Order: sequence, then structure tokens, then C-alpha cells
Amino acid sequence: MKVRQVRLTVVALTLALAACGGGGQQEAAAPEGGASATADADPAASTAMAGEKSFAKCAACHKVQKDAPHGVGPNLYGIVGKAVGSADGYNYSVAMKTHGGVWDAATLDAYLENPRKAIPGTKMAFAGINNAEERKILIDYLAAQK
Repeated sequence: MKVRQVRLTVVALTLALAACGGGGQQEAAAPEGGASATADADPAASTAMAGEKSFAKCAACHKVQKDAPHGVGPNLYGIVGKAVGSADGYNYSVAMKTHGGVWDAATLDAYLENPRKAIPGTKMAFAGINNAEERKILIDYLAAQK
């Protein structure tokens, strides 16, 4: 679990630095053949890394480690397949507690696209992810956290 925490920290720091503009920085050259060595060696690892990178947007409020305490938002470990608003010990909004349903791929997709539209009254202060492919990668990442 500590490796995952280190990776999330590295990803978060990388994203934070990239958000600063990165003026004048150059990307590292790709290995011969032009493709990423990680992607060539293991496409699943590349997808998992993309999911972890996308989760960095969530990491300020959420954790995905088993038995980790809730943060500003609930711990999302094992969230896929759970009832909406059901993480023990988290103080959900009334809207989330009474919404009903299960966090499956379709429900997560709608929620991650626009949380306030999917569950009006949610207290999640996140605008959403417009890119459908990024949402799918993030949902696949969350589904693997079990």
C-alpha cells in the first residue's frame, strides 16, 4: 500500500508542476521506435497508470486504500458495486443518503461527468470530468481498488 501512496504523491506533484505552466521544459525522448517502453511492455500497466493519474484529481479529498480513514470525501476503496451513500462512518449529504442505487459504471460515469446534475444537493465540490475516455479509465481504476 505504501507504494501506491508514493505513486499518488508523485503523480500529484507532477500534475501540480505541470499546472504551473512548465515553460521551457522539454519532454524526455521516447525510446527507439517512438513508443513508451511501459505501454509496449504492458498495456494494462499503462492503463492503470493513466487511471492513477486521473485519480490524482480526486486524491485531495478521497483515498482508495483499504481501511484508510475518510477525508473530506469518503474512502473510495471498493466503491464499485456498493450502494450509493453507504460508506460506514462518512457523513453524507441528505441527497446522497437518499439517492439510492449502486455505484456501477453507468452511475459513476454520470456522477463523474457532472456530480451536481447526477445527484442534486451533493456536497461534492468538483465540477466533473468532461472527457468520456478519462472517466472510463478512472472508473476502471476505481473498480480495481478492492
